[in-house]
Amino acid sequence: MEKDATVGQPVEAEEADLGGLVRSAVGRLYRRFRSERPEGGLGDAALAVLTRLHKHGPQTLTELSDHDRVSPASMSQTVNRLTSAGYAVRTRDPGDGRKVLFSVTAEGDELASAARAQRNAWLDDRLSVLSAEDRAVVARAAALLSGIADT
Repeated sequence: MEKDATVGQPVEAEEADLGGLVRSAVGRLYRRFRSERPEGGLGDAALAVLTRLHKHGPQTLTELSDHDRVSPASMSQTVNRLTSAGYAVRTRDPGDGRKVLFSVTAEGDELASAARAQRNAWLDDRLSVLSAEDRAVVARAAALLSGIADT
């Protein structure tokens, strides 16, 4: 038997609305991350694009929108904001001059890295009070949730 963190009541694992519990916990954590963002900072979609460009190099609009599962029009607005602010640049694909590639600038990379570091520090502070056993459970759950997100 586990305790439901939202109300402190025992929950039978086999009877629990597991999808609802996970969705609620992930949603609450996401909202906390958003609340930790500095005022006037970039939104989560823009930070995700900068992070993807940092990790995977230049990307087309289609690659970015497909990865984030948003429309090309929505992604176009995001990359336009990033390029206007100097956080990303547009270049022609050297292999196919018809394609436009987006890359992160040094300033954009620095901004995204600082945001990740701030969020990681906030979460690391909360995880540090957990027992080693609970941290192992969280690590396993994180791996499982990442796998689910990738399907």
